[in-house]
Amino acid sequence: MIVLEDRQALAQDIEEAHRNGARLRKACETAGLHVRTLQRWKVGAGLICGDGRPQALRAPPAHALSAAKREQLVEVANAPRFADMPPARIVPMLADEGVYLASESTFARVLRAHGQSTHRGRVRPPQPSRPPTTHVAYAPGQVWCWDMTFLPTFIAGRWFYLYLILDLYSRKIVGFEVHDSDDADHAALLVKRTALAEGIHAMAVKPVLHGDNGATLKATTVLAMLHWLGVKPFYSRPRVSDDNAFAESVFRTAKYRPEFPAAGFADLDAARQWTASFVRWYNHDHRHSGIRYVSPAQRHAGADHAILQQCHALYCQARERNPRRWSGKTRNWTPIGAVTLNPERDAVVNAYLKRIDKQPLAA
Repeated sequence: MIVLEDRQALAQDIEEAHRNGARLRKACETAGLHVRTLQRWKVGAGLICGDGRPQALRAPPAHALSAAKREQLVEVANAPRFADMPPARIVPMLADEGVYLASESTFARVLRAHGQSTHRGRVRPPQPSRPPTTHVAYAPGQVWCWDMTFLPTFIAGRWFYLYLILDLYSRKIVGFEVHDSDDADHAALLVKRTALAEGIHAMAVKPVLHGDNGATLKATTVLAMLHWLGVKPFYSRPRVSDDNAFAESVFRTAKYRPEFPAAGFADLDAARQWTASFVRWYNHDHRHSGIRYVSPAQRHAGADHAILQQCHALYCQARERNPRRWSGKTRNWTPIGAVTLNPERDAVVNAYLKRIDKQPLAA
């Protein structure tokens, strides 16, 4: 629907083009208007009063509900036995009694017109889940992820428990322990040992520790230890299973290793030995796809830039030796920058990184 001012401006432009020798049909097509529409505007009052459809008086449909029928629907919906029920339940209950007044959508439309479209009864309306908080790691030791997983044993129904802490930026496993019981004391001691090994006491800004909503990771013992270390805890949103994806990915890699004992571990020492060998392989030998196929230990030590630069130079030399084998650019060896946990919009992350870049200048 074109407003009156736009109609008059279009008609003026088309008339001016027509006076200058342009064909009327071509001028209308250029303006995005059909020539019949322009003629209808001129014959009627389309260029004086504008579009008359919004002010048109239309007769109500023959099958529309009468005022008495609407009042009956409101009275039924507000009856004591239906006062806390939505139309989706009122209509079937009436049908069980052999009564049909209107459809569910008609009930809802009439109640909406009377201002009764809110949740009926004491039922709370659905609450939108809060957006995930974005944590950005642009160096090691800023954001950690931790979780616990089950390790099978020879005995059905018995498990060993692997506690693991992962550095988000480098993907390096900075702490792990295996126990035969799920206890908050084990998690608290693991955090303490990892904090001492990583030297967070010398850091001006302590890391953020992200975990799921498990009872062990949220126990009072663990929270007291985190407070004493200065580590800020952060948890996944309720009923959201992919907020701790980085730690879950490590567990998936571990349990799909060829040497993982599918039948289970014989004892606790065997589980600890296997876990130690896996962590050693993961940190130093595993070429991680999320960090341009360098090892987590190399990225944690800051050696990934030099390694990736050498790889880029190697590929450039190979392309120069055999240019016909390369139809485009070489492989992307650009180092991965900041890593975000539960990323929101790119603007949020970019604004955070700009603020971080300005802090050394201000200091």
